[in-house]
Amino acid sequence: MSATYQRGRAWVVTVLLFLFVVVNFLDKISVGLLAGPMMDELGLTPAQFGLVGSSFFWLFAVAGVVGGFVANRVSCTLLLLLMAIAWSVFQLPLAWSSSLAVLIAARVLLGIAEGPSTAIAIHAAYKWFPDDRRTLPVAFFTQGGAAGLILAGITIPYITAHWGWRANFYVLAALGAAWTVLWLCFGGEGKVEQASAETAGQTRVPYRALLGDATVLGCFLLRFVAYWSLALSLTWFAAYLQRGLGFDHAASGRLFAAIIAVNTPITLGVAWWSQRMLRRGTPSRIARGRLAALMLVGAGVCLAALVSPGLGTWQRVALLAASCALAPSIYSLGPAMLAEICPPAQRGALLSIDASISSIAGILAPLVTGYLVQNATGAHGYETGFAVCGALMIAGGFAGAVMINPERSKLRMAGLQQHTTAASATHPAHA
Repeated sequence: MSATYQRGRAWVVTVLLFLFVVVNFLDKISVGLLAGPMMDELGLTPAQFGLVGSSFFWLFAVAGVVGGFVANRVSCTLLLLLMAIAWSVFQLPLAWSSSLAVLIAARVLLGIAEGPSTAIAIHAAYKWFPDDRRTLPVAFFTQGGAAGLILAGITIPYITAHWGWRANFYVLAALGAAWTVLWLCFGGEGKVEQASAETAGQTRVPYRALLGDATVLGCFLLRFVAYWSLALSLTWFAAYLQRGLGFDHAASGRLFAAIIAVNTPITLGVAWWSQRMLRRGTPSRIARGRLAALMLVGAGVCLAALVSPGLGTWQRVALLAASCALAPSIYSLGPAMLAEICPPAQRGALLSIDASISSIAGILAPLVTGYLVQNATGAHGYETGFAVCGALMIAGGFAGAVMINPERSKLRMAGLQQHTTAASATHPAHA
């Protein structure tokens, strides 16, 4: 056990990161939940509102990659603080303005500020926990996303009904500001890896070798297909419950919240089991890689099964819930594998590249499924879109299980680091 591991302090930071993710997801979904009143008051057409909604993601992936490289050299404590301040500031134009251009600009800036958030939060947590204890805290604080979605579904309609839609953005600004105060008081930079990093001289490996590694590519693939499923759940699950399965607006909202809530105990349970296997000596390729792949294959089977004839309404709801419960495990297991093989000095960039690549699925999945829904009747279009996602998850899960082998990749990276160190010693002018 590292002498710098402080269990209590590490979990205080983890709770703060959970709240950070809650605020992050409240920001993400707020405009979508306010579509009706915003369009009515501002006279926006569906196409114009679509621009406002999509503008958040225009530079999201680019900002994520850039932020990851910055995190290699700047403390996570400072970066998280600056992001939260920016989130608060960029809510205010949404509350004040009725200009389409200002609304779009504010959402673009918010997307830039939030692009690196998840990867940097994970990077920050890894500085507090040794490798064999990292999976559970990340699984815990990433559940802030589900908590944020559920909280948004409850509070945003209430605030809008009592004080108008603009009041929501003042509340979001206040929440971001409150988090910054908590972070200033109780946050900080972990030191678990400090001694080993200093001993290793912060040796790096070429990014072409890092990004071409089979384990890295396998983790990218698993997260990509999982994010395809997440994008579908945020965009089309509620519509499927209403227009495909016949639930009214209120009932579909409650069901959607329940489906999201189901994934929390499953995700935490899988993370705990993975961590337990690792501490008992199970290789990471099994305790993390095969387990993550198995979860995604199971989620894919559930979605693909929706096209089966003869299923009842509640059976279809159960399949959706099972898929949502199984898929998110990769968000804690995948980054842990990447961190396991990546030099700490390059980890921020690699985690951000992973998140940014998966965000491409967030753009593609709603479009592909929307085309299928538009060209079919009743529930069939939705279920075909879900089945396409299921097929991607099954194929990606099996491919990832074959590709991922952190033990092999660690040996490869160690060899590359030794080669880099030797080259630097031989040619100090080029070091």
